[in-house]
Amino acid sequence: MTDFGLAIRNFVGPGEVPDVQAIYAYAARAEALGFESLWAWDHVLLGVEPSFPILDSITTLGAVAARTTRIKLGTGVLVLPLRNPVVAAKALGSLDVISNGRLVLGVAAGWYAREFDAVGVPFKQRGRLFERNLDILMRLWTQERVTLKADEFNLREAVLVPRTAQKPRPPILVGGYVDAVLKRAGTVGDGWLTYFYTPESFTKSWNKVLAFAREAGRDPKILRSTNQLAIYVGRDREQTTADVRHWLSTEWDVAAWSESTIEHAIHGSPEQCVEQLRAHVKTGVDRIILIPYKYQADQVERIAKEILPRL
Repeated sequence: MTDFGLAIRNFVGPGEVPDVQAIYAYAARAEALGFESLWAWDHVLLGVEPSFPILDSITTLGAVAARTTRIKLGTGVLVLPLRNPVVAAKALGSLDVISNGRLVLGVAAGWYAREFDAVGVPFKQRGRLFERNLDILMRLWTQERVTLKADEFNLREAVLVPRTAQKPRPPILVGGYVDAVLKRAGTVGDGWLTYFYTPESFTKSWNKVLAFAREAGRDPKILRSTNQLAIYVGRDREQTTADVRHWLSTEWDVAAWSESTIEHAIHGSPEQCVEQLRAHVKTGVDRIILIPYKYQADQVERIAKEILPRL
């Protein structure tokens, strides 16, 4: 069975300002409507001309945690190399405690060189630093005491308390597209999270994740998959096509080295949206994070009442 989550509008288009009160209302309504999870975007800096405003993902989820009780809270995805892993383990572990065990941690290596330069992290080492940071974070969450030397980090019987509410730790999904990322998802993480993938592209890459898990001696059945998809429920595809393409081409990035594409978008009449989503459900994907068209409240209502019951 596929779970359905919603993306949070902590990331907005150039010239806009994130509406915090609207985020709170959106989150509360998502929980009331029965969505499985809410997902915050993550960047420190993004763009110059134009620049894209974005609220910190962990801070945003902490605020949402205080205003909800059941819905899971995910980072989709946290750029892990940008963060001190010990500080990240503390902040994210605290979020899991505050939310009573609702954190799902999506992490990735990042792609925006200017952001890395500003933070003082070597961009070309991001893959290695991702693996180092993830290892330190997981050790701090699962081991009673951590003694480890790695680059500038010198942990001497480090104890990170309080422990996360989830035992042994919150689930960790590895985000990204290339084979090195898919291997991490299958061998180190609890699964994979991707973005704007068609059912065909998703299936091809997910099979690679499962193969890497088997090669490493892991049971692939323990892994969970997530795909992020834009959706616009309208009158029909003729009416929605131009709006969807304009929205996705002006406010969203698609990595040129990946199979993600704005043509993945779910749009059209309720019947057409259901048909398109059924193709994704048939892939066996465990979770779909929907990005409602411009995060409009009426879109959330239509998804919950006209789309999901038919899936």
